[in-house]
Formats: sequence, C-alpha cells, structure tokens
Amino acid sequence: MSATSYRYLTSLPGVRSGRTIIEGTRIGVHDVIGLLQNGETMETLIARCFPELTRAQVYECLAYYEDHRGEIDLLVAQQLAPGSP
Repeated sequence: MSATSYRYLTSLPGVRSGRTIIEGTRIGVHDVIGLLQNGETMETLIARCFPELTRAQVYECLAYYEDHRGEIDLLVAQQLAPGSP
C-alpha cells in the first residue's frame, strides 16, 4: 500500500491475490467500486450486496479508488471481461 494509510483496508499475501481488501472480509476494493460503477448506489450496495459493510468502509473504498484509480480500473475491467473467474 502507498504511504497513505486507510483505517478499514488492508492487503494480505495469499488473500485475493494480495489485492487491497476491506479488513476482516475478503471483499476487494475493486468489488465495491465495480458495483458502484455498474449502477449500485450506496444504499443498495450495503442492503443487497454487502450487508456486513458500513458506510465508512464503502467511503474508504472510494477514497482508495481516488488515490489508485488506474489500479482499480484495471481490476474492474478484468473482472468484467468475458471468461473471467
């Protein structure tokens, strides 16, 4: 991770290929951002997709995205590509 620290985010070797996740979950920042980019709102994301998340965790994903836009855009594109796991 960069010099900026994030209260709710972490990267762990062997978990989600070492990509940045929300601490205590296996939910990647790119998972959250991808859903928001594809029409979910803060409310539907928390209510339907990830009810275990707090608004603070989602907002921190957005902050991370602003600091690492290229990385996250690439991961979202890979996730949406035909034939992706």
